[in-house]
Amino acid sequence: MLFRSLADRLKALQRRREALKGELAREVRRGDRPTARIGLMRRVVERFRMAGGKTAEQARAKLSAAGYRDKDALTVYLFAKIALPLAAGAAAAGVVYSLKPIELDPVHAIATCLGIALLGSLAPDFHLGKVTQRRQAAIRRALPDAFDLLVICAEAGLSLDASFERVAREIGEGAPELAEEIGLTAVELGFLPDRTKALQGLVDRVPMPGVRALVTTLAQTERYGTPLAQSLRVLAAEMRT
Repeated sequence: MLFRSLADRLKALQRRREALKGELAREVRRGDRPTARIGLMRRVVERFRMAGGKTAEQARAKLSAAGYRDKDALTVYLFAKIALPLAAGAAAAGVVYSLKPIELDPVHAIATCLGIALLGSLAPDFHLGKVTQRRQAAIRRALPDAFDLLVICAEAGLSLDASFERVAREIGEGAPELAEEIGLTAVELGFLPDRTKALQGLVDRVPMPGVRALVTTLAQTERYGTPLAQSLRVLAAEMRT
């Protein structure tokens, strides 16, 4: 689910930190027992064999871009893709064939039911698209201020990890969406063996030109040892322009 308060975001980052520790130590971390509702959804998804493969990976990327990173988010999304077309089609059939608000010939009646079922199948993606647009718009508005804060942190001598953590704290109240992404990147920078992978994860979650430019600059700084503050100052000026 989306994190609606600073406390929720901090808890989510802490869970991500613990998960990364477990992965690096090659330990299996047991999750909480699923609720009966989630368990039912999971069984349905497994029955239709939708939890694996390329489709599931694409769905997970969509959910991540929209800010849904709960461990059961993918299960709920895939279940909705199964259940909503069936529910919408059944409801349409009940109205068309039982209530009969208007007289339809058999062909138009079937087409109406199928059309409404199709709308039901598109509803989860439409919802994710709207949420992602709002989230990216909020992140885009907050990027220039975040870049300026990164410049200040770099000029103060903070490392990249520490700079990300500080910026996430500073903008947490005013720009929670960007703070969540930067905070998650700070956690991954501290625990993933490949720091480039942690930076690339930020681009994957927030596929925006400004974020991509930031990650490219940071990756070059990490690789070639160029001064971080100078690179960020140039990028911040370009972002302001």
